[in-house]
Amino acid sequence: MLKYLHLRIKSFGYAAAGLLFLLKSEPHARIHMLATTLVIIAAIALDVTRQDWLWLVLAITLVWVFEAMNTAIEHLCDVVSSQYSQSVKRAKDVAAGAVLIAAIAAAIIGILVFYPYIRALI
Repeated sequence: MLKYLHLRIKSFGYAAAGLLFLLKSEPHARIHMLATTLVIIAAIALDVTRQDWLWLVLAITLVWVFEAMNTAIEHLCDVVSSQYSQSVKRAKDVAAGAVLIAAIAAAIIGILVFYPYIRALI
């Protein structure tokens, strides 16, 4: 049981190392971190409802998951093919496109959530 627990704790360490690598190596991840921080500050300041928090958390999570997967795909592609490959380029482009889709969806969710609160202030 202790060995199992130790292995689970180690796996959290690997996940944390992956997230740190993501933040250190990917400029877009740092932009996502800034956006995440601003959204959280705005949501607290505007005292959004629990339901609106759920939408914001879903949108934030969606972007982060796709950014992490994009980074993993890019690095795996670089290992598989160190030379230029049209197929590798397409895989990387599609993964980046998935992040863009998630970011656009998150922006739309943010507008839909925050608009009534900002309108009430004006």
